[in-house]
Amino acid sequence: MTQTPNELLKTQTSIDVNGASFLWDTEKGIFKFEGADVLLFWTDSAFKVFLDSIEEITGEGTADIVFETAGYRTGLVVSDFYKKSMVSIETSLQFLPKIYASAGWGKTSIDVDVANKSAIITILNGWETKVKKAQNSSRMGRFLPGHWAGVFTGLFDTNMWYEVLEHDLTSDFLKIRITESNITPKDNIRELVQREEKNEIMKLEAMVEDRTRELTDLIREISSPIIPVTDNIVVIPLIGKYNELRSKDMLEHTLTSLPQHRAKFVILDLTGIRSIDSEMVDMLNKLVSSARLFGMETLLVGISPELSMEVTKHQYSIGESTYFRNLKHAIHFAFAKEGMFIQEPKK
Repeated sequence: MTQTPNELLKTQTSIDVNGASFLWDTEKGIFKFEGADVLLFWTDSAFKVFLDSIEEITGEGTADIVFETAGYRTGLVVSDFYKKSMVSIETSLQFLPKIYASAGWGKTSIDVDVANKSAIITILNGWETKVKKAQNSSRMGRFLPGHWAGVFTGLFDTNMWYEVLEHDLTSDFLKIRITESNITPKDNIRELVQREEKNEIMKLEAMVEDRTRELTDLIREISSPIIPVTDNIVVIPLIGKYNELRSKDMLEHTLTSLPQHRAKFVILDLTGIRSIDSEMVDMLNKLVSSARLFGMETLLVGISPELSMEVTKHQYSIGESTYFRNLKHAIHFAFAKEGMFIQEPKK
């Protein structure tokens, strides 16, 4: 059903402010500025919460890049509109301060040098400084500086960027210089990504270092236990591969703990060793020599055929020791030398 002019007047209201048109159609729930759909936010409440949420989710550093990039791109949209209108740069810049003031973006003054492609922009009562004050933040907003860099990038058809000259949240004042530059939002995004990647790598490296330290400590604790079998017999099981650090820890622990047991026989159990090298042989020789200095006899057990072949192949020489196939035989041998034996229970 078509509305009459009187009915339209009841649902539609329009005003002109500084040459900028505003139109409200309450029947359709539409608000237009310069013929385009717009919406309103309360700056220090609803819009503040909106920006707070972005900063909380992304972090302040990332949010700055997001706002700066968004401002830059909206600035390109503004400049594109005036370029399509076929008006000069000077004429465009005469309109912009009035439009921005009418839209609640603050009182904007533009001092432009077209020949040198530069401009000084001052913004009083800008919406971004109001939001920062509502946030109790001392940090400068990045949307409006990025926005004006985008506007002049489009108007001058060359890459422009901003430099902050003055920033005072107390008086809601911002002054920036726009000049030609090699800096772009893409560079800032790339730098952000690289910084985030670097931080993530550092976190992962720290986690790996912590985990490695934990595993190293765990291996150190379990790799060289001295197990007493009787008052005169102790067993030292050797497991895995022994590098220089692990061999050093093994020797230090053994030299410190072995005298406390006052045993006569030290059984080195190599059952858990899969391969042998010069580092391992050197450690075994030092263990044998240390045991001898303490008046103990060394028995080696658990040497597999594969280990025997490696020892023979490389002509490794292990100090004066008695060899047994397994731990059971070595214990029986030690018992026999002590005049004892293990009696099987009667069935």
